[in-house]
Amino acid sequence: MASGSDGNFGSDRQVVTRFAPSPTGFLHIGGARTALFNWLFAKHHGGKALLRIEDTDRKRSTQDAIDAILDGLSWLGLEYDADPIYQSQRADRHREVALKLLEAGHAYKCFATPEELEQMRAEQRANKQPMRYDGRWRDRDPSEAPGGTPFTVRLKTATEGETVIEDAVQGRVAVKNAEIDDYILLRADGTPTYMLAVVVDDIDMGCTHIIRGDDHLNNAFRQLPIIHAMQGIEDGWEQPVYAHVPLIHGNDGAKLSKRHGATGVEAYRDELGILPEAMCNYLLRLGWGHGDQEEFSREEAIAAFDLAGVGKSPSRFDMKKLLNMNGNYIREADDVRLATLAAQEMGGKVDETLLAEAMPVLKTRARDIKELAEGAAFLFTQRPLELTEKAAGLLGDDARAMLAKISSRLRGISDWTTDALEASLKAYAEELGLGLGKLAQPLRAALTGTTTSPGIFDVLVLLGKEESLARIDDQANG
Repeated sequence: MASGSDGNFGSDRQVVTRFAPSPTGFLHIGGARTALFNWLFAKHHGGKALLRIEDTDRKRSTQDAIDAILDGLSWLGLEYDADPIYQSQRADRHREVALKLLEAGHAYKCFATPEELEQMRAEQRANKQPMRYDGRWRDRDPSEAPGGTPFTVRLKTATEGETVIEDAVQGRVAVKNAEIDDYILLRADGTPTYMLAVVVDDIDMGCTHIIRGDDHLNNAFRQLPIIHAMQGIEDGWEQPVYAHVPLIHGNDGAKLSKRHGATGVEAYRDELGILPEAMCNYLLRLGWGHGDQEEFSREEAIAAFDLAGVGKSPSRFDMKKLLNMNGNYIREADDVRLATLAAQEMGGKVDETLLAEAMPVLKTRARDIKELAEGAAFLFTQRPLELTEKAAGLLGDDARAMLAKISSRLRGISDWTTDALEASLKAYAEELGLGLGKLAQPLRAALTGTTTSPGIFDVLVLLGKEESLARIDDQANG
């Protein structure tokens, strides 16, 4: 791939991206957007999108969290080009790389005890110095340590000059090497650290582009030295293109968190009734732009997505915009599909055929599946209807008398269609010298038990003649 807006990647290797969540909780909004960006970038270039579960924190990683992440990705329609890789199953390979670095002199054994390291940090705090390992075992002979003393393996990082990353989103970023300490690759118990495991897995998976949140930018400067050191030891250690995407903030400008509302995609699906295509489109536009276009089909998103369109500033999550976009997608969605989703929201024991018939009038008003289900509830309410306080307020004595006359008038209509019903009620309103709304308001209360519903003639048709007249009579005689 030629260099350019998607980063300087000059080899002919196939583009490979990866999404690498830690299974310590749900698939949060930021992670979902990272997954989407990686997936779209790979598909845009005819490459591969891979999934890695970073489950090395065995105390916090759970199967429930793994299942939730996989379920969330599946709901978003992100299918990967290989089975997930589980980082915990690759510890032997991680150790192998650490030992190769040790043997080649790019790493060393550190015998500093936890007590010594804590004293070092205390002195640094007291002297207001940067908190970093001071290299006390960097140039010492391991034979100076008493036999059997536990040790960690630390990377021997450069102490002079700087490391530069030409980030595909952030641009040129430089860090002085003196600011990067000799961090641990293998703990005293022989287990690899996250910093080592990530780099080894990225290389072994053939990742050409690392697209992730910009909270990982500092990690890139700690991970690159491993890649550079291994280039003289093993083949295949090509430096990937980095693209660090700004984080998502809430409307108040603070980093998105639980206090801003739901943060896991399953909550947007299960609790708020968001459609996956709406969520994907919203996440796509959250920090990425392509001219003035707001809505994208999956095919359009694949064709258009590049890293040049990703902004450098944090984006703000706006629930109102998400709901508006979701409403657009609901209006475009298949009626049978929406009926199934609404039926699930209503507990499943409703007539989905009737729901599907009602969708053309129901979905014009709804911004989410919950609102769709609430709007459809009148279809399945058992007589006598329980009226809301506002609806009951519309049914005084005069209104009930008018309902009785409406019932008598509608009873003679054989062609129970919106046109015929509208013609009859408009004629009656003119006879009374009233606007049609004066008839429709109490009629809506009688038919639905509420003051909001689809158009009153649609309600009459959907309920059918027998049910409509029975509901009207219940209130007229009440």
